[in-house]
Amino acid sequence: MAKYNDPLALGRADPYVYKHTDGYYYFTATYPAYDRICIRKSSTINGITDAEEKVIWRKHEEGVMASHIWAPEIHYIDGKWYIYFAAGESKKIWEIRPYVLECSGQDPMNAPWIELGMMQAHRSPTGRRKNGYDSYSFTEFSLDATTFEHRGKRYFIWAEKVHRRFGISNLYIAEMESPNKLKTVQVLLTTPDYDWERIDFWVCEGPAVLKHDGKIFVTYSASATGQMYCMGMLSADENADLLDPHSWTKKRYPVLKTDPEKKVFGPGHNCFTTGDDGEVLCILHYRDYSDKHISGDPLNNPDRHAHVLEVQFENGEPVFRL
Repeated sequence: MAKYNDPLALGRADPYVYKHTDGYYYFTATYPAYDRICIRKSSTINGITDAEEKVIWRKHEEGVMASHIWAPEIHYIDGKWYIYFAAGESKKIWEIRPYVLECSGQDPMNAPWIELGMMQAHRSPTGRRKNGYDSYSFTEFSLDATTFEHRGKRYFIWAEKVHRRFGISNLYIAEMESPNKLKTVQVLLTTPDYDWERIDFWVCEGPAVLKHDGKIFVTYSASATGQMYCMGMLSADENADLLDPHSWTKKRYPVLKTDPEKKVFGPGHNCFTTGDDGEVLCILHYRDYSDKHISGDPLNNPDRHAHVLEVQFENGEPVFRL
């Protein structure tokens, strides 16, 4: 394995790396000020560290998409570039919803981006629930969307809170009709079942998809954003119905968590990409010090840096070793 920079990118939480067919890596992440979306382009993973960071979009001053610009992901779908991100409103900053940007040019660093608005839930022609009307998706705190293709179908996975008073963040999946609209109603993938998913907040968020050896794996992050943040994992057979909750198996314990001896605190919100030598890489964020050194809300702390971790495989399943 090549030796990768550590950290890969300072102050960049929720990192996402997309390796395109042109051979370049495209990197984006949450900007610490929560007010813009940036892209970096590099021919190597290590080149991301010092690559030019181009601002391709800034938050609105008023209305929607005006606060908490979080967790952008860049994807290339059917000949166009798309960025999925979460944002709040100017006067209701916690009214977080998923939004979509589109770029028709082949150079996402310089070609113009347009706003497609909020991700659209499935709506049947008649608008009646019995015909598949989805009255739940994107109606509450929703974020951390990702997308993947499998056997000619494209899927959307995201986190959304239920129970307004208590605020439980679940993961949902649906098939997509287009890059900015769902084709099916939401299906619950997982909810915070275990104690390690319920520290400070009940959270499952930040899904990332990896295909390997006949299976589809979805890693996700759990609990609050301090040192209790950790990674869980779901898996399904590649031949299974991905919209059937029974197709998915959940790991009982975290697959990656805080390790004080290695100065890794709150690892999570990862993505997967292919390394310079063809190996599978997990790009994730974490801090190098504990919560006792953080003043105020960990969410507002800028020291979640992007790191690189090579994924190992045992018995066909990914293993994450620091």
